[in-house]
Formats: sequence, C-alpha cells, structure tokens
Amino acid sequence: MDRRTVDRCLEILELNDCINSLDITGGAPELNPDFDYFVAESRKLGKKVAVRHNLTVTFDGNPQTGEVKTYLPDFFAEQKVEIMASLPHYQKNLLEGQRGPGVFRKSIEALRLLNAHGYGKAGSGLILNLVHNPSGTSLPAEQAVLEAEFRRELSSRYGVEFNSLYTMTNVPLKRFKGQLRLSGTYDSYMKTLVDAFNPAIAKVVMCRSIISVDYSGRLYDCDINQVLDMQITGEGPMTVFNFDRDTLMARNIKFAAHCFACTAGAGSG
Repeated sequence: MDRRTVDRCLEILELNDCINSLDITGGAPELNPDFDYFVAESRKLGKKVAVRHNLTVTFDGNPQTGEVKTYLPDFFAEQKVEIMASLPHYQKNLLEGQRGPGVFRKSIEALRLLNAHGYGKAGSGLILNLVHNPSGTSLPAEQAVLEAEFRRELSSRYGVEFNSLYTMTNVPLKRFKGQLRLSGTYDSYMKTLVDAFNPAIAKVVMCRSIISVDYSGRLYDCDINQVLDMQITGEGPMTVFNFDRDTLMARNIKFAAHCFACTAGAGSG
C-alpha cells in the first residue's frame, strides 16, 4: 500500500466516527515503509489499532532493505497496539510443519520479548492474542479447551503469557484447495464444513462488521473475498477513493462455498 492510499484510509477513519478500529494485516505488514506512520496517525485519531503481527519479523527485519525491526515491541507498547500473533501450535514439530524450519524459536523469543514489554500481562492493558489453525482437514478443537491447553503448555515450557486464543478453520482456497483437489478430499472437506454449519455463528461472521481494503484501496466484504478478488461493487467497483458509507451499508455481501469455513462449528475466531 502506498502513502496516498494510507492517507485516504486515515481520512475515512477521521470522517467516520462509526468506524472505531483499524486492523492491519498482510503477511508481514510491518515491512511496509508507512506502517509506523499508519499506526501512529490512527492512534492520534483515537482509533483502536490491531496488528496481525508476524512474530519472526522482529528478528528477520526487511530482507530487501536490510532494515531491522527489533524496535517493534517498544513501538507497539508505546502506541498501545493490540497484537494478534499467529501460533499454529506450541509444539515445535507441528508449528514448523506449517511454517518451516527455524520459525518456532523466533516465535517463542518474540513472544517473550512482548511479555517483557507488558503484553499479555494482567492489568497492563497491552493485549496479546494468539491465533491457532489446525493442519489439514480437521476442524479446530473447542476454543476454550484449546486456549486452556495453550496457556498451560506455553507457560510451563517457555514462560510465555497471552490474553486470548482464537481458532481459525482452514479455508478451502488457493494452495490448500489445490492440495485438497490433488488428494481427492475437496468434496469430503466441504461436506465436513457444511455438516458443521452453525446458524448462530452465521449471525456474527466478520463480513457483517468490517470492510477489507487491499493494497491499492479496493474494497471487499472480508479478507478471504479479497484473496479471491470478489470486490464490493456499487454502480461500479468500490475503493477508498469513492468510499460511500450509505452504499456500503446497503450492499449485498458476496458469498461463495468458502464461506462455510467461517460458519462451521464454533466459527473462525
């Protein structure tokens, strides 16, 4: 995302009191050269800022520019950013099976560093939440049970504390969908999702309360629709540059088969 688009997002935040939070994601959003500016200016507007934090970036920095990112825990604490950190599992072999070798040690060290700055500590006001997704075609275990397990194991093994754990169902798209097709398990996985449909969860899916913005400013109902290029349309494609709240509130949300992942069981997150 370039500075022009960032500034337009900030303008929308300032002009719309009903939008009370900014959630920044993108693989490693901290590598964007305007990331710090975006966070700080949003906080000046009184908005809650959450970051889908790539834990390893603290140590890896930006491989293209050589910029180090070891200052991030200080910056996050100063800005009172809420952190959502992906941690598929507390066991090294299961985490690195999804994320690759070397990721586990860096992830644990980054969590310890955040704890040292007050994140995840009772009474600090600095929120550190973890996100878990199972591997393969299994639905996540019950969130409360899994949270208790993660809390116990991370504390006893590594001295790591956190506030909440959110479970995410694997969405059948892109590479994962391709793997399902190759293994002949796509239909059975979709049946698992459909059979686990939960009407109560369908009432609180994320597309009912967020607008997803891509790097160029195009608008989507959710980040999954963004991946699939299912853009919000009014009289034409909608972007931050022709942002119209009334049109957005009256729109029809775009659905497809992948939406069953958000409504299966206890839902995603």
